[in-house]
Amino acid sequence: MKTMSASADQGAPLRAALYLRVSTGRQAESDLSIPDQRRQAMAFCAARGWTVAAEFVDAGLSGTTDNRPELQRLLEIATGGGSPFDVVLVHSLSRFMRDAFLQEMHVRRLAKAGVRLVSMTQEVGDDPVGVMVRQVFALFDEYQSNEIRKHVSRSMNENARQGFWNGAAPPFGYTTVAAGERGARIKKKLAVEPVEAETVRLIFRLLMEGDGISGPMGIKAAVCWLNERGYRTRGGARWGIGPLHNLVTNTVYKGEAVFNRKDSKTRKEKPASEHIVVACDPIIDPAKFDALQASLKARNPKASPPRVVTGPILLTGVATCASCGGGMTIRTGKSGRYRYYVCATCAQKGKSACKGRSVPMDRLDDAVMERISEQLLTPERVGTLLRGLMYRQTRKDEDHVSRLSALRGKLSDAENRLNRLYQAIENGIADATDPTLKDRVAAIKTERDIAQTAFDRAVAEMRPDARITEDKIAAFVEVMRQNVLTGDTSFRRSYLRAVIDKVEVDDTEIRIHGRRTVLERLVMGGGAAPAGVPSFVREWRTRQDSNL
Repeated sequence: MKTMSASADQGAPLRAALYLRVSTGRQAESDLSIPDQRRQAMAFCAARGWTVAAEFVDAGLSGTTDNRPELQRLLEIATGGGSPFDVVLVHSLSRFMRDAFLQEMHVRRLAKAGVRLVSMTQEVGDDPVGVMVRQVFALFDEYQSNEIRKHVSRSMNENARQGFWNGAAPPFGYTTVAAGERGARIKKKLAVEPVEAETVRLIFRLLMEGDGISGPMGIKAAVCWLNERGYRTRGGARWGIGPLHNLVTNTVYKGEAVFNRKDSKTRKEKPASEHIVVACDPIIDPAKFDALQASLKARNPKASPPRVVTGPILLTGVATCASCGGGMTIRTGKSGRYRYYVCATCAQKGKSACKGRSVPMDRLDDAVMERISEQLLTPERVGTLLRGLMYRQTRKDEDHVSRLSALRGKLSDAENRLNRLYQAIENGIADATDPTLKDRVAAIKTERDIAQTAFDRAVAEMRPDARITEDKIAAFVEVMRQNVLTGDTSFRRSYLRAVIDKVEVDDTEIRIHGRRTVLERLVMGGGAAPAGVPSFVREWRTRQDSNL
C-alpha cells in the first residue's frame, strides 16, 4: 500500500494528529513540557500548511511500553478506517516510543493504514536509508532509557540504604516527614500517622485476639467486621480481603520497610539478597507481628492437608520424629486391632534415611494429654509462663501515653480548624451557603470523628479488662482443659494445635513445644481457638452419580 507524505501532497493540506508525552509526574504537574511540545507542533504544521485534526496527550507515562491510554486511542482511530488523519506528529521519536521493537511494529501498523509517523526534530525518509536511520534512533533511545533507569535505580537504592523514603505513597498507618536536604532535594522518612495507626493496631488485634466477643478472626471475618462498622481505607473505599492481607503481611508495621523488592518494569520478585530494609518506627510489636504470620501460615488451607485437619488421629501433623524431623504417621498391625505412630521417613524411604521408631498410638496420645493437663493447663503454670508478658504489658503504659498525646493533638487540630471556619462564617468573611465551604466543613468533621474514635479506642485499651489478669488465666485454663481432654477427636485436635506447635518423639523422652505469644493470644480470647480450615476438600457435586 502506498503511503502518503508531505511531498506527495496534490493540493489538499495534510491532516496531522499531534501526540504529546512527558515521562514523569513532576513534568506533568508543572505543565512545562506539554505546552512547549504543543507550541512547536503548531508552528511546524503552520509552516507546512498542515491542519491539526486531533491531539492526544499522555502525561507522566513511560515510553518503554505502549500501555498508554491516549496512544492506544490514537492507534485505534488511525487504523480503524476512514482516514481521519494523514500523519502522526511527535516532537521526537522518543516521545512516541522508547522500545525499538514496539516502535517498529506500530510504525508499520500505521503505514498499512496510510498514516506516517513524523518527528519534528528527527526527520527521516521512507526509503531504506531513512528506515535504517529511524531504527538506529530507536535503538539509541532504548539504550538511553535503560541507562537512565539503571542510574535512577542505583540512586534510589542508595537513598533507601541511608534510611530515607523513596517518594512512593506511604503505607496505611504512616505519613512522610522532611528529614533533611541534599542540595535542592528534600529527603523524607516514614513517620507514624496516629489515627491510621490505631486502625492498624485494631486490625492486628482482631486477627490475634478477636473483638472481645469472639475468638481470633480470619482475614475475611475481619474485613466484614471493619466494613460493617464503617472503617475505610485512606481513599475512603471499603476494605477487601486482598488489601487487608497485604497490610498484615507487610513488614513495615514491625519497623522494617523493604525497598527494591520487585523489578519496576517486569514486577517480578527480586532475590532476597537485593532487598533493602529501611528502618522505621514500628506500629506493631515485632514478636506479635511474627506470631500472626505463623498463625496465618498455619491456617492457610494450602499448607495443611485434610488428614491434619479432619482426620481421626489426635496427633496427626503435630508428632514428629526426633531423629529426622519428619512427621509421624499411623501404621496398623496385621489384625488391625493395634495402631502405632511410626516415622514416615523410615516407612517410605527405609532405615538408610532414618532409623525410625514406633510408638503405640494410645500410649503416645495418653502421655501427651497427661503432660499437657498436669504441667501446662494449670493456673499456676500459665501464670508463670505469662509473667514476663504481664510485666511488659505494664511497661507499655508509656507507649499508650505517647499515642494518646498524638491522637489528642490530631483531635485538637481538627476542632481548631472547625472553630476557625465557624468564626469566619459568623464574622461574614465566608458565605455559609457556599458549596465548597460546606464540603470543607463536612470533611473536617469526618476527620474529627475518626480521630475521636481512634482516641476512644486507645483509651479503652488501657482499661483493666483489656489486660491479662489472674481471672482471665483461670477462665482460660478451665475452657482449655474441657475442650482438650474431652469431646470429638477433630475438635480436641483443633484446640490442641492451638496450644502446642510440635510433639517431638525420641527413644527415651517426648518433648512438647509451644510459644508464649500464642498462649497470650488464647488467654485474651478466653480460650477460643481457631478452628482448623478444611483444605483440599472436593467440591460438592449436584448430580446423583457422584453423591448417591
